Amino acid sequence: MKKQEVYNITFGGVGGQGIITASELLGWAALYDGCSVKKSEVHGMSQRGGSVESHVRFGRKVYSPLIGLGQADFLLCFHPDEHPRLKPFLRKGGTDLMPYLEKVQQIADNPRAVNTGLMGVLAAFLPIRPDSWEWAMQKVFKPSILEVNRQMFSKAMALVK
Repeated sequence: MKKQEVYNITFGGVGGQGIITASELLGWAALYDGCSVKKSEVHGMSQRGGSVESHVRFGRKVYSPLIGLGQADFLLCFHPDEHPRLKPFLRKGGTDLMPYLEKVQQIADNPRAVNTGLMGVLAAFLPIRPDSWEWAMQKVFKPSILEVNRQMFSKAMALVK
């Protein structure tokens, strides 16, 4: 994959699905990889199952955390109901990872690890080194759940390769 100047990823789902955790994981992985990173999130009514959205931008030099309509390189929805609302963020020729949601759900031993599985799918498309992802997982996940998330990340990443 040819490395771009800046990568724009829009995440979306509903409260409790781990959207914020997933965007944190990407932010740390990109930072450990030596990139400039900006992140923005909208929690809304997340505690009541409402919409949650996060934007992560990383690359050589990033000045703003927000991704405009039609500018996301990747769209990662954790809930199918959020997909129509967020699809306008995806640029023409961008990658919509929605087709992987059901595949990841099917291979997940624990439904709470689906977010990490979707991150494994996203990682297969990004030029971030594996050791940067590993460091990010150690930063984001408690030791008690680290190994489960590592395994889910790898298993889901293999869906793409």
